[in-house]
Amino acid sequence: MGLWKVSISPHVRSNESVEKIMWTVVACLVPPLVLSVFIFGIQTLIITAVSVASCVAAEVLSQKALGRRVTVKDGSAVITGMLLAFVIPPGVNYLLPVLGAVMAIYIGKHLLGGIGYNIFNPALLARAFLLATFPVAMTSAWLPPLSDMAIFSYLGTGIDAVSTATPLALLKEQGMAAVIEQFGAIPNIYTTFLLGWRPGCIGETSGLLIVLGGLYLLYRGYITWHIPASVLASIALLTWIFGGEAYLTGDPLLAILSGGALLGAFFMANDYVTCPTNKTAQLVYGVGVGALTVLIRLKGGYPEGICYAILLMNPVSAVLDNWFKPKRFAPVAGGAK
Repeated sequence: MGLWKVSISPHVRSNESVEKIMWTVVACLVPPLVLSVFIFGIQTLIITAVSVASCVAAEVLSQKALGRRVTVKDGSAVITGMLLAFVIPPGVNYLLPVLGAVMAIYIGKHLLGGIGYNIFNPALLARAFLLATFPVAMTSAWLPPLSDMAIFSYLGTGIDAVSTATPLALLKEQGMAAVIEQFGAIPNIYTTFLLGWRPGCIGETSGLLIVLGGLYLLYRGYITWHIPASVLASIALLTWIFGGEAYLTGDPLLAILSGGALLGAFFMANDYVTCPTNKTAQLVYGVGVGALTVLIRLKGGYPEGICYAILLMNPVSAVLDNWFKPKRFAPVAGGAK
């Protein structure tokens, strides 16, 4: 009589696999990368290639050193490498993504047990490490768009010069007037930021392509709407209330388009390992990410807060899942207690 090997429950029949999902996410990240090359130049492609190659190498070396099966073909290291490159400035030294890859893969992932056991999002953990270790490079290596003059002229913004400061940095340090002076008047500024022609990290500038990639993941069922919607809604609401010179005068749309909120909401906060699985817990988790993002933006030392907001909420996800876990047996009316 033959032996049957049965894995633990739940047993679900599906044509999807971890590898297929990972490489689909990679495909969704390619269009913003291509646009970043057009906006900032070929160095963004080089930084991304260095980051991906470093993450893949760190994955293989880590698994071999720890005596684990090499699973680099599943694409998870490639995603980490791309997301790491997406959240660093386009003018940094090529050594930074290499160091970030070691932090993300070896320390943030495999020393905690490997894929499925990491507490924090590896790419964001690496970004936080680089920001703490190389604060000048990570906050000043911004590049102006190569084709900004032609694009802004086409949009009718009437800009004569472009600052290499990011919109969020200008907004935090000099106010809304400085943002309008550098990037144009509303509503043209919304179009400019939606298309991606502004200084910023490599992969966060094109809000349109990020949203399209996120919507495709929603269509395929790889993510749900709960986290992106709650993150963006809370950022918009709290910015409108507290983000202006007076209460209820903040610009919620500018807050979403001018930083890394869209990339964080669709591709970072939805990390399968570090976010809750319960839908109610995901809503609470997303609100927490959004609230912390606005708090850091308005009161913290850095213009952008989505990175630290997600990292702070990562350890809370298991607690939220436990709080909102469904009850196995509901009480019967009139029955015994």
